[in-house]
Amino acid sequence: MDSVGELRLRELIMHALAEATAESGFVTRAQLSALEVAGMPRRVIDQGRGIWNPTTMSATLSIISDPLSEYDDIQESDSLFRYAYQRGTDAGVHKKLRKAQELELPIIMLRTIAPGRYVPVFPVYVVGDDQAKRQFVLALDESLRFLRDPLHLSADERRYAERVVQQRLHQPEFRGRIMRAYDTQCAVCRLKHGRLLDAAHITEDGDDAGLPIVTNGLSLCKIHHAAYDANLLGISPDYVVHIDRDLLEERDGPMLKHGLQEMDKARLQLPTRRRERPDRDRLAQRFAGFGAAG
Repeated sequence: MDSVGELRLRELIMHALAEATAESGFVTRAQLSALEVAGMPRRVIDQGRGIWNPTTMSATLSIISDPLSEYDDIQESDSLFRYAYQRGTDAGVHKKLRKAQELELPIIMLRTIAPGRYVPVFPVYVVGDDQAKRQFVLALDESLRFLRDPLHLSADERRYAERVVQQRLHQPEFRGRIMRAYDTQCAVCRLKHGRLLDAAHITEDGDDAGLPIVTNGLSLCKIHHAAYDANLLGISPDYVVHIDRDLLEERDGPMLKHGLQEMDKARLQLPTRRRERPDRDRLAQRFAGFGAAG
């Protein structure tokens, strides 16, 4: 396969991966083992290692990043990512990662959120090989491919890279974790169409305490997310939905009636795993704002 053909195949794989991820925000190992690409199943993950080097491709296709790994194989450094050389593998495993840098081919980062569950991040580019530290330097966006010196960023480059990391990694990972926790349904109305669901922050992400963690999130359909952000819908720390008093008195057709008014005093649909349920203190603080606005 020539380089043009390989790039086209990678683009097709990434398009198929985007479609597979759109519904729930994450993909399973089973999906990645036989992803349908242009009518054919394609493996997108290695069976046992953290790097997938297909024999039919000249460079690495995907790497696994597990934030809970016993050795932190991915580190944030200078706002780029550093992927540690794989331990216990022969040097040949890394040759194709170097080839990805040489040929400027995009790869896929599979961010582990639970056993056998991954949030794909792509396109990712290998922009450096720090052999002294035994780490590859990765850019999570095309705009970061052409940095003057990826190992030593300027202050402006670092700030820009931090925004990219937020948009390309933290936000999708947050959504994937929230969709998994809530079984891909709205916590208010139980809508189960993933493309119509958002991962909503309780403590807003612009706040220093607005961390992208499951206990600071809710799975909400787009109308209830918008209502929550506009303080037309509140959620008390006892997990009860409240609708703005003025809104309850309006008369404006079935969407208002069934979509919002009938949700008043409904019980929130909670994650089955107690450790993933919304933090009550965060809900109380946010609910106080809802009360003040009403």
